[in-house]
Amino acid sequence: MKKLMIICSVVFFASLTVSVSAATNEDLAAENAALKKRLDSVEKELAEIKKMLMNKPSETPTTVKPVNVPSLSDEEISQISKMVKEKDKKSSVTVTPYGYIKADASYDNSRVNNGNYVVWVDREPGQNNDDEFNMTANQTRLGLKLAGPDSEELKLSGVVEVDFYGGNSSGASENKSHLMMRHAYMKMDWPKERFNIIAGQTWDVVSPLNPTTLNYSVAWYAGNIGYRRPQIRLTKSFALSDDLDLTFEGALARNIGSNVFSVTESGEDSGHPMYQGRTSLTFPLIGERATTVGFSGHWGKEKFDTNRKEFDTWSLNLDVTQPINEWLALKGEYFQGANLNQFLGGIGQGINTTLNEEISSKGGWVAASIGPFDKLNFNTGFSMEALDDNDLNTGNRRINSSIFGNVIYSFNKSTAIGLEVSRWRTDYNNASDADDLRIQSSFIYKF
Repeated sequence: MKKLMIICSVVFFASLTVSVSAATNEDLAAENAALKKRLDSVEKELAEIKKMLMNKPSETPTTVKPVNVPSLSDEEISQISKMVKEKDKKSSVTVTPYGYIKADASYDNSRVNNGNYVVWVDREPGQNNDDEFNMTANQTRLGLKLAGPDSEELKLSGVVEVDFYGGNSSGASENKSHLMMRHAYMKMDWPKERFNIIAGQTWDVVSPLNPTTLNYSVAWYAGNIGYRRPQIRLTKSFALSDDLDLTFEGALARNIGSNVFSVTESGEDSGHPMYQGRTSLTFPLIGERATTVGFSGHWGKEKFDTNRKEFDTWSLNLDVTQPINEWLALKGEYFQGANLNQFLGGIGQGINTTLNEEISSKGGWVAASIGPFDKLNFNTGFSMEALDDNDLNTGNRRINSSIFGNVIYSFNKSTAIGLEVSRWRTDYNNASDADDLRIQSSFIYKF
């Protein structure tokens, strides 16, 4: 320390000397040179002192002074954790896998289409009650839910989902099924505005409900229309009052036709998309849970380049969801339209190629969900579709109906088994009718 005080004194007197010499112009150069020499000496001395201090061992152990951190309650810790998660969520994309493994075994006492599931009963001229047994895992479903990145105004999400009902290669056996895309869409949602845009493949806007069945086809071709297709959809909701909501949905969708009279697919050849729309009201009616009533419709064209013929496809639809209480809920739909095979209507018939006319049809379904009672859930329902006789040829499917009931037992949130019994009847125009009794069991593992 004594040496350091000497050095500091030298620096002070050197500075004083500079101030005095500045007044004497003739000695300025000489004084500056002397000062520079002294400063160089001081810097050298300081460097040596620093080196000595760095190499000198510490005489006393270094201690760290404890910092007083205020204790946090469990609620405060939870809030901080939530804030961190929300921040991470807004700045990244999260991917959540989901799906289920489903094994189905079924017995039909008549020949049905297609066997793994039933959509109608085939005619059996000369051979009644040609029973069949099927077993498949094709309904196994795999999906990914994507979310983010989000902002205060905009929330982003997406879904990709497949099952194994994509068919088989020519000559391939039942245990070599192909993937089928069910959903592949992105969603941009502005929650404060109650407005969102969906782009990609997902469910039709029209007739959005399905009965709860173990049968894969959920009454398609037998009173329940509506499928999945590529689309760009806009949805806007309004709160008319505290318990009354009004929602508008509109979509430009892919028009999926056929190649009956054309090399080019007829929906593509029409030159424009299909138009779909739905208006729904949600309000209290019975009990505490809300009732939803929806009105929907679509219109599109098919054009065949061989005979230059154009055909319309259209529908008008009603859907109702009515919870009764905690263990009973009802839902159903009604439709009327023409050329509905691409919506899984018309009992698989859209255009009469003999008459060059669209096939008109109407139908609907109603179903009840009962439960849960401990680990048991019950579902039952009825569906039917009827076609205009004037649009049909002899032998065409004319009326198709089903009645079903099932029970599902859940071991836990992931595992369930179910049993379903259904009765199917398909009437043919000016030909014999066909009936089927189907018993199906299902084993389901969700993840």
